[in-house]
Amino acid sequence: MRRTRSTYAVAAMAAGLTLSLTLAACSSTDDTSEGTAPSSSSSMDMGSTHDAMDAVAPVSTGDPFADARTAAAHMPETGLTLATGLAAATDTAGEVDSDAATLRAGLTALLQEHVYLTGIGVATAYTAGADSEEFAAAKAALDGNTDDLADAVGSLAGEEQGTAFHQLWDEHIGYFVDYAVAVKSGDQAAADAAQASLAGYTTQAGAFFEQISAGNLPAAAVAEALTMHVTTLTAAIDALAAGEPTASDTLKAAADHVGMDAATIATGLAAGAGLSGDAMDDASTLRSTLTALLQEHVYLAAYAVFTAYTAEGGVESPAFTAAAATLDANSVALSDAVTSLAGEENGTAFLDLWREHIGYFVDYAVADATGDTDGQQEALMNLDGYRPAAGAFFEKISDGELPADDVAAGLGMHVSTLAGAIDSLAAALVA
Repeated sequence: MRRTRSTYAVAAMAAGLTLSLTLAACSSTDDTSEGTAPSSSSSMDMGSTHDAMDAVAPVSTGDPFADARTAAAHMPETGLTLATGLAAATDTAGEVDSDAATLRAGLTALLQEHVYLTGIGVATAYTAGADSEEFAAAKAALDGNTDDLADAVGSLAGEEQGTAFHQLWDEHIGYFVDYAVAVKSGDQAAADAAQASLAGYTTQAGAFFEQISAGNLPAAAVAEALTMHVTTLTAAIDALAAGEPTASDTLKAAADHVGMDAATIATGLAAGAGLSGDAMDDASTLRSTLTALLQEHVYLAAYAVFTAYTAEGGVESPAFTAAAATLDANSVALSDAVTSLAGEENGTAFLDLWREHIGYFVDYAVADATGDTDGQQEALMNLDGYRPAAGAFFEKISDGELPADDVAAGLGMHVSTLAGAIDSLAAALVA
């Protein structure tokens, strides 16, 4: 299968930042503007009044990048729901839903998404061309993430500072694009110039965050963290430019790093704003960990399907094999989180169940690419069957804190949105 196809009134506005981050994480689901999937009767959230066994149907706009954001946007809420139930069942110290915990989880989701959308955008430029409609759509999704981050900052520091952040953040994305173009063309001088521009950005961003956090985020500490962001993401771009099959691992490493950045920034901003709770307590950490792992599952699944549709050899290619292995590493990390709360036996059971549902998504993607409508329906039926099984599992390990029907209903949104993103990828990338 081959392609043919982003110290001003800190305390007063802290609550606004927290709310904005929460809404930003969910904006792709609720926004009905162009490029965003509309709501569907098949879409169900945790705690929905829909019957958990109602059949799900893919929700797709035809824009694979907007649809991937829609699928990913559901995961922070799922992470909160699971963390709330599991923390209650295990007497985890701290508060899952404190303002500081919400801030950390929101930043985790937005910064991680920034990395994956950048990587997927670069891969699209290399595969489809920088002048292609596909790259334009990928860049629009990345711009949407930038808008959400800027809105969050603006709710904390005021519209002027939100605008300043937007410009600063957008500039650093431009430097990454410059770097991607340079390394692909072998222009070392241009690559070095882009690296120098990114180094200057880390200093500017450090000063910016020190200002809006009332000094609770020292500029040097922020610059150091962002330097690692630059180092890890440029390494991922190098791997993509070289066509390394294991580029997905390098991209995952860059995404993993920004989780630490989110914790650092959230701690400083929460202190400066006087937010309730502790961004680093155990319950907050559980919520952010689940948020990151669940959202990462969506983006790594999308990247694997993208690879299957664009790499020579499709699902038999070394690139897809490596991307599937990276996705499986995410599954193992999720099972480790379950093990830490519910024991090794339950962690193993979860891993088997989770891997099974990923296999059904792969079946769906293969059927989608070959026009096998019967195969698509069979895969959707299998995914429907996975939902009540997962619901029963989480109800068991949470001692009833997570009702099976509610978990199964929430997973309906996961199935419908990710299947919709796969539909859009197939339409855009498969000849």
